[in-house]
Formats: sequence, structure tokens, C-alpha cells
Amino acid sequence: MNWRAIRAIYMFEMHRTWRTLMQSVLAPVVSTSLYFVVFGSAIGSRMTSVEGIGYGSFIVPGLIMMSVLTNSVSNASFGIYFPKFVGTIYEILSAPVSYLEIVLGYVGAAASKAIILGLIILATAALLVPVHIDHPILMILFLLLTALTFSLFGFLIGIWADGFEKLQMIPLLVITPLSFLGGSFYSLSALPPFWRALTLFNPLVYLISAFRWSFYGIADVPVGISLAATAVFLGICLLVVRWIFKTGYQLKT
Repeated sequence: MNWRAIRAIYMFEMHRTWRTLMQSVLAPVVSTSLYFVVFGSAIGSRMTSVEGIGYGSFIVPGLIMMSVLTNSVSNASFGIYFPKFVGTIYEILSAPVSYLEIVLGYVGAAASKAIILGLIILATAALLVPVHIDHPILMILFLLLTALTFSLFGFLIGIWADGFEKLQMIPLLVITPLSFLGGSFYSLSALPPFWRALTLFNPLVYLISAFRWSFYGIADVPVGISLAATAVFLGICLLVVRWIFKTGYQLKT
């Protein structure tokens, strides 16, 4: 394993974040804080509680997960797409670096940025609403697993995209709507039976539910099923990445 190559790719991607700190970190934190102000204060003041938890506190895990999901996909997709766009991807492919090392560098950097952002949002939320974490170790594990899985998914999007429109299409038209409809701001128990059953086809429901369970010990679906669903999605992404590097799809053309 060429750890020097992995570190070079990883540090290059991380330095890109520090150069655009306002866009990469400050903007998501400010926008997420506005959710707390609008939903937590304006709407939350009219709601007593959700499953025994204050509404402002209830939406914290969902907002963190929504931010981690969108930023994992966006960071990883742009990280691999930009070298394709400017042509430097050929230098990476011709270097003595394996496909696994390339993936580890790009996906590791995207996941790290998403985790850091998630922790910053958690700290910000703790200043605005009461937050307690029943299972802190599991919370970190869920955060890490989600960031890695969706960074890998974003890596696939960056390879598939042949223009900036396609690069933004999946995060804006798929990830964000599914996050809103995945229980970020409400409990599935509040839905009628038909809509609750339909919502269970949304894969992000399982991520948000498991992450909320690590905070408050409540979940819309069993935690074991959530972990299994995430592991299956991660496995599918790994298989697709293996096929892409084996065939050179959208990389060597």
C-alpha cells in the first residue's frame, strides 16, 4: 500500500477545503443554523414535543445527517470530476498508484470534511437547543459509516458526470429531497399508514433513524435493519467502483 500517494491525494483535497473555507464550512453551518431558527423556534414553539423530546432537539440528528449526506456527495463528486475536467486525471492514472489508493485518497478526504462539518453543526446546535447523546460511540460510528458510504457514492457521480449540470443533478434533485422526506423534521409515526409504508422505500430513512437512535434511543425502524441497509448500499458502491476502474469507464476516454 502506497501510503505516501494516499496522503498526497488526501492532503491536496483537504487543502482545497481550507482555501475555500467560507464556501466549504461557513456556508453550510450558517444555512443549517437557519433551520434551527425557523423550525426550532418558529415551528417548535407551537409543538410540545415529538416522542417526548423537544422539537428543536428532535431535528438535530436529521439536520446533521442531511448536511453530512449532501456534503459527502458534493465533495467527493467534485474532487474526482475536476481532474477529469482539466485533464490531470491522466497524470494520476499513469502514476504508480493503484486504483484502491486513488479511491482511499479522494473518498477519505471527502468523508473527513463531511465528518468535521457534522461535528461543527452538532456543536452549533448544542448552543441553540438542548442536546444529549445516549450512545456517543455509536453516534461517531454511524457518522463515519454514512460519510464513507456517501463519499463513495459521490465519487461514482463524479466519474459518471460529463458536465457540471450532471454533477449537481443527483445532490439537488435526489439527495436533498430524499433527506427532507426521510424523517429529518418529523417522526414516521405521525404519518398515515399508507405514507409511512411508502416512506420506508426511501433509503435515507434508515440512516436518519439510526442516527437519531444514537442520540435519544428512539428510532422509526430497527437499528439492525438500518445498519444492514447501509452495508448493502456500501457494498454496491464498492462493486461499481471496482468495475469502473477495471473497464476505465469515463476515465480513459
